Amino acid sequence: MTSSAISLRKVEESAPALVSLYKSAGISLRKHGMEGGRAAVYLVLDYSGSMRPYYQDGSVQALADRVLGLSAHLDDDGSVPVIFFSTEVDAVEEISLAGHEGRVTEIASRLGHMGKTAYHAAMDAVIDHYLDSDSTAPALVVFQTDGGPISKPLAEKYLCKAARLPLFWQFVGFGNTRSTQFDFLRRLDELPVPAKRAVDNAGYFHAGEDPRAVPDGELYDRLVGEFPAWLAAARGAGIVRA
Repeated sequence: MTSSAISLRKVEESAPALVSLYKSAGISLRKHGMEGGRAAVYLVLDYSGSMRPYYQDGSVQALADRVLGLSAHLDDDGSVPVIFFSTEVDAVEEISLAGHEGRVTEIASRLGHMGKTAYHAAMDAVIDHYLDSDSTAPALVVFQTDGGPISKPLAEKYLCKAARLPLFWQFVGFGNTRSTQFDFLRRLDELPVPAKRAVDNAGYFHAGEDPRAVPDGELYDRLVGEFPAWLAAARGAGIVRA
């Protein structure tokens, strides 16, 4: 009996290229007291114009593969809903262990125009997908972007609104660490509780200009590091069922 949602053997059979990522994710989950934990996992991908180089060099595909490796421990369906967004939601797709290789790059290749960066549109799509699923499980939303939103008030409004739902938003920044583009995300991460939101439902870390260079173990530590504290607070507030 395995404590992970999907066993190592099944990953070896369906997605052999993800085995090392699956193992690294397992180490991070154990380290953060989440071994045997269950959660839905979402991936939100910035499809704005400035993201083009990250799709071309494989950085976005690499992030998706890493998220799949993590999801296999937390969710037994073997797939991750993926929301591509720019000025609006460009696509709501799914990636799975079987057939994961190049999947995100392939989806992006047929999306067409790369617009601006509307966080709130992507957040609304995640909320709708979660509510439509009728799930009561907690959800980890990995939200990747390379810049600030076109509407800061709407992004903040949606994050605060979503604090009453079992959703934790882990923002991941791609790009220059010195860029002021990410000041808003840092502020979003620190919105006061309970003045602005019921619980602290967001985290943020910067993956730099070459996100693929972030070691797997470090990436997983950052993806799940704040999740347990949110889970405890959300259970205490009755947002996640105990």
